[in-house]
Amino acid sequence: MLSSYIIPYSMAMIKRQLYLISYDISNDKCLREALKLVRAYATGGQLSVHECWLSHAEKRELLIELTEIIDEATDSLMVIRLDARQNMHVMGKGIASSAPDMFYLG
Repeated sequence: MLSSYIIPYSMAMIKRQLYLISYDISNDKCLREALKLVRAYATGGQLSVHECWLSHAEKRELLIELTEIIDEATDSLMVIRLDARQNMHVMGKGIASSAPDMFYLG
């Protein structure tokens, strides 16, 4: 039965946590690779700062892939776990997230 494979939004999100991922990469090719990689998980963000809902396994895989891209001598990577229950304070011109109210896991 197909309905048994649909995970409600609230149940899917329980196993994910909100992270802010930021990077500063000097090599343009590596920067494009990191952008493509992180945007696959991102629900919002800008040029090199992204909001990502990640499970423990997704975070581990993303970090492994990002550490293969960055040069520790010249680049930086920051991953900060955020508390999604807190109110968000936005300054400046805000753009609404394009994330739907549901996530598809497949």
